[in-house]
Amino acid sequence: MAWLLVVVAGLLETGFAVCLKLSHGFTRLWPTVAFAAFALASFGLLTLSLKKLDVGPAYAVWTGIGAAGTAIYGMVFLDDLVSTLKIISISLVIIGVIGLQLSGSSQH
Repeated sequence: MAWLLVVVAGLLETGFAVCLKLSHGFTRLWPTVAFAAFALASFGLLTLSLKKLDVGPAYAVWTGIGAAGTAIYGMVFLDDLVSTLKIISISLVIIGVIGLQLSGSSQH
């Protein structure tokens, strides 16, 4: 269950990163509100997961999901540059996230 919280928190991190861009420096109300909601939810779930998981792997999975998700979202919906190197790099991040999750974490 703790890993599920990390995964959802990572997806919410993607949401807050995208909303941060859409807020245009916090000058647009609704993207700013959405950024705050996604950020609070993401950090909240990560905090809950850290009661059971080691901080290193959990944090790495959280940031990896957020980084990969944000990059993919940007390429698909925000006209960010798509390149072979970027796709390979995102794939490596995802492989690393899976490896960290499979490596296990002591559950206290």
